Amino acid sequence: MAKTSKPKATPTVSATDALMRDVMKKQEIAKAVIISRAADFTGKSGSETAATAAAPSAPRAAARRKPAASPSPSIERRSALAGSEASGSGVRAALLPPAQRVSLRAPAASLSALSKALGLNLPANPKTSTSDDGRTALWLGPDEWLVIDEAGGDSLADCAKVKALHSAVDVSHRNVAILVSGAACEAALSSGCPQDLSLYAFPVGACSRTILGKAEIVLLRTAEDAFRVECWRSFSDYVFGFLADAAHDAAA
Repeated sequence: MAKTSKPKATPTVSATDALMRDVMKKQEIAKAVIISRAADFTGKSGSETAATAAAPSAPRAAARRKPAASPSPSIERRSALAGSEASGSGVRAALLPPAQRVSLRAPAASLSALSKALGLNLPANPKTSTSDDGRTALWLGPDEWLVIDEAGGDSLADCAKVKALHSAVDVSHRNVAILVSGAACEAALSSGCPQDLSLYAFPVGACSRTILGKAEIVLLRTAEDAFRVECWRSFSDYVFGFLADAAHDAAA
């Protein structure tokens, strides 16, 4: 009788084996990609990079490379409105020099110690300010002041000496200051500010956090015919453009 041979059984690949092979394949691909990228970064060939990766690492001190000394470029800080100026008949808007600004928050119990450290009495009444020796404190709220130093002092360091409860944050580079001056300065500002800026309602030394057009500003009257406009740097271009148009309209 003829013998029938049984077909040889082929080994079956389990799901676990297939998964492991797939993972190993992906690891090899990832390794090749890493070597290729390292070669692009170092300028070495892929084989050189792979050999370097496989070789034992040298001592840390020997592996360190000192970067070549390069002259540091000089950095000049420029205002967002550097060189900007606008004028009309009876009104002028110009950028003011840089100044230190500190946002100060404190309860009433801390005012005496803070005033002594700052060298001026922090104002306690709404819409008022105090000034002494190039430093001005503007009342912005029941427990909030903006301290501006134009004389090169350090209000933040002075506040740091006070142990009484308070919060002082340097916001010098957050703001830009614009001087609006001239006989028509009230008219120019009133075109975008809803407050009564007449000398009777807003005398010299008066200050307020208000708006000009669509931007929030802090307004301080520094003279009968001059105002200091403090605005955030990101709004400064809009604010100055608004004032330039207002100066032109005031002259019409």
